[in-house]
Amino acid sequence: MHRGQLNGSSYSALGKVYNDTTLPNNKGGYKKILHFGGSAKKKLGPLFYRKNCEMSEPLTENPILDLENNHLKMPSLNAEETALLSMDDIELKNIQLQFPNARRFSGEGGCVEVRVRTDRGDILVAVQGDRNKPAIITYHDIGMNYVCFQTFFNYVDMRALLENFCVYHINAPGQEEGAPSLPEDYLYPTMDELANQINYVLGHFGIKTFIAFGVGAGANILARFALVHPQKVDALTLINCTSSQAGWIEWAYQKMNSRSLRARGMTQGVLDYLMWHHFGRFAEERNHDLAQLYRGYFTRHVNPTNLSLLMDSYVRRTDLSISREGHTIRAPVLNITGALSPHVDDTVTFNGRLQPANSTWMKISDSGMVLEEQPAKISEAFRLFLQGEGYVAPLSPTKIVAFRRLSEDAGRRRCRHSPVIRITENPISEAVVC
Repeated sequence: MHRGQLNGSSYSALGKVYNDTTLPNNKGGYKKILHFGGSAKKKLGPLFYRKNCEMSEPLTENPILDLENNHLKMPSLNAEETALLSMDDIELKNIQLQFPNARRFSGEGGCVEVRVRTDRGDILVAVQGDRNKPAIITYHDIGMNYVCFQTFFNYVDMRALLENFCVYHINAPGQEEGAPSLPEDYLYPTMDELANQINYVLGHFGIKTFIAFGVGAGANILARFALVHPQKVDALTLINCTSSQAGWIEWAYQKMNSRSLRARGMTQGVLDYLMWHHFGRFAEERNHDLAQLYRGYFTRHVNPTNLSLLMDSYVRRTDLSISREGHTIRAPVLNITGALSPHVDDTVTFNGRLQPANSTWMKISDSGMVLEEQPAKISEAFRLFLQGEGYVAPLSPTKIVAFRRLSEDAGRRRCRHSPVIRITENPISEAVVC
């Protein structure tokens, strides 16, 4: 009925409904006894809000209106709702917390740290795997030590591959975690002398030939060794390798950083340079957690004095003096860089000085520090590279999937049935989380 069509009788009928659903109070008005929700409130609501109306009790959420008997009926509760309302608390059983692995090889995965004596002092070598198997030798970049290879060599696909190899992680003098400051009169080795120290590692462990895996400054060191001792290197995987000497801009930055490290320690300027050197620009925008992790690592776990000596040695590096038409690296080379790395041009120059028949250049998209940001792509490229050179048998997809499943199962501990966590007002009576 439209509002314009209401007459006196209609108002009288509505008034009767109002009188039937209210009780008189002491003030001569009416007291509201009905509580409406949902569609009932929308239809009859305007009739029950007058000046003399008062609320007699709190509103309920879902009342049911019985206009014939003039009272409210609450909905019936089923067994599940009754259990929820009567439940105080419950216990979650068989809860097991899993913590991330520490970013360190020492004492984990069968890796052993060994001190090797050289002509320029002792160096730390971390060994992972069976020494009777073929060798892979790694070398780190500036600001790092062998911990930079932890994520990559703990990757599931790499574990399947490394069942056939033993990995030797070489640390430059004074660059391992917790290393004391080198003596003031210590003359830090040059890049060629650092490469020559690899001979002492080979002699200490009885290694005749090996596969090289280096990053940044470590890649340059391994490339120098391959030029001088080509018969000892079977293949090289080099990431962000530079084959030329330092330019003026790099020389100036490295000199300022080295001076700051010796005088004031790890300053913000040096920290920003290391982040740029490893990740390129805008690392926090790509992976904020990873960037913060390495910022903390550079701040707390790197010896500033020893790092300044390595920087000085790296900035004084000489050109590799190789060319495609003349003297160059004879071993197969997998030359890798990240699309967001500041060293892309250096790897392009290095690739132009290698023989096309035994070298491959790869640029990994959406990454700067490829070992951390794209371990799956690097592990696949490394595996295919070794297969192409005949060092390992091809791994079938079925075997890789099976190994991943076994690795995941091995990383889980068996559940224990014990009440360790109490949760209030949870409808689950018992939960098993492994």
